[in-house]
Amino acid sequence: MDRRRFIAGSLAAGTIISTGLAEGEETTVPATPTTPFKLKYAPDLGRFREHAGNDPIDGIKFMHEQGFSAVFDNGLMGKPQDLQEKIGTALQERNMELGPFVLYADFGKESMVLNDADIRKELLARIRNGIETAKRTGVKWALMVPGRYNQRMDWGYQTANVIDNLRFFAEACEESGLVIVLEPLNKRDHPGLFLTSMPQSYAICRAVNHPCCKIVDDLYHQQITEGNLIPNIDNAWSEIAAFHLGDNPGRREPGTGEINYRNIFKHLHKKGYQGVLCMEHGISRDGKEGEVALLKAYRECDAF
Repeated sequence: MDRRRFIAGSLAAGTIISTGLAEGEETTVPATPTTPFKLKYAPDLGRFREHAGNDPIDGIKFMHEQGFSAVFDNGLMGKPQDLQEKIGTALQERNMELGPFVLYADFGKESMVLNDADIRKELLARIRNGIETAKRTGVKWALMVPGRYNQRMDWGYQTANVIDNLRFFAEACEESGLVIVLEPLNKRDHPGLFLTSMPQSYAICRAVNHPCCKIVDDLYHQQITEGNLIPNIDNAWSEIAAFHLGDNPGRREPGTGEINYRNIFKHLHKKGYQGVLCMEHGISRDGKEGEVALLKAYRECDAF
């Protein structure tokens, strides 16, 4: 059976598979697999290997067939230049968006909290590389994590250094239009990092005051850090450029944890959100059945 028939049979016809549903529970979804999603949910390039194989271009084709209008790849900058160009072309041909890639995320090093010319020089070189990656692929956002906090320096000085460094980096991005997105991460999974919360990230972006410095709101991390997801989305709205998704606990697809993603997606749609929502999470089971369960979860959450 080919991949499209397998998906269509499992999703549209309501075939019962091992997705964690109880026998007799509703297994159909309110849209056919080829109906475009209402929002730009973005699987990572390798998410559907069981159906599409290992070629990222085939993966893009498959995801487009399933109704996705975006993808993301954290490791985009490390891919060969010719592959980056092929990815960019494949997405452009399908009018698909490419979500943020990781430009800098060293969890073991103090970096932006310091007023250090060598660190600025190192990160500026990465930014220039990221700008070239953006030219080849069409990606608009590059993710940065400010690194660890310093245990001896007053917090106010560290915050000021982060603001100054980010303003310098944002100005370096200005001509290209590449937007740096900061990701606050939870203390449980990543202890010792400077940036952890949405209010903190919002305050920093407001202080930087540059269109090339925004936030990627990772709802998995922020559910752990502070909860209050929808009010924080509203309060930080002007500075949010992208989202990361993942349920909690477990960091798997929506419906496997405590976050009401359908309500969140409905809220974002009502606000007119046009950006990407990167599916930066695992799946609850292996194999083709796990990939079908993932698709079904997003169809259900998109049915608002």
